[in-house]
Amino acid sequence: MNKQDLLEKLKKEGCPEKILEAFAKVRREDFVPVNTPKSMIYEDLPLDTGYKQTISQPFTIAVMLHLLDLEKGQKVLEVGSGCGYVLALISEMTKSKVYGIERIKELAEQSRKNLKNYDVEIYNRNGKYGLEEKSPFERILISAACKEVPKTLLNQLTDKGILVAPVKDSDEECSLIKIIRENNQFIERERIPHFSFVKFVV
Repeated sequence: MNKQDLLEKLKKEGCPEKILEAFAKVRREDFVPVNTPKSMIYEDLPLDTGYKQTISQPFTIAVMLHLLDLEKGQKVLEVGSGCGYVLALISEMTKSKVYGIERIKELAEQSRKNLKNYDVEIYNRNGKYGLEEKSPFERILISAACKEVPKTLLNQLTDKGILVAPVKDSDEECSLIKIIRENNQFIERERIPHFSFVKFVV
């Protein structure tokens, strides 16, 4: 599968145009290890990035971006930003500075190199505590499976802000959930089952 094949597949699955445009602009090959077979780069599959981590399946990423409901100019944080691919897509969609937290030092360093052409700041720290010094955020994405969403991250949302996270249903499966902050209440608005993510490590 090449890039155009992937875009056609995502389009058939109902991916919105503005998300397709971001996928079209961002080169996935810039975010995978150099030894990744060329034929695999644009398959709709997760790919190994080393350190027992993966770059998520494009369809899964598209669902997360759809739930985030991104708009230009928004301030966005991704927790568990890995190789930086999703941050690049978010940057394309918001046209504003975005922020990432990655716990694994080597991945944080590599993602800074991967994102050299994007307006992104990467922090190597425990994602459970978020990025208080840059908060509040209009959107927060957690890209690893949680037993429950850390309250510290919810509290770093603006009013009407949205947080999207995979929450464990079992050892193997997660549901992607969308939470909106309204008058200091955190309201779950959507829940989509049958996804798989690496574990959120604190």
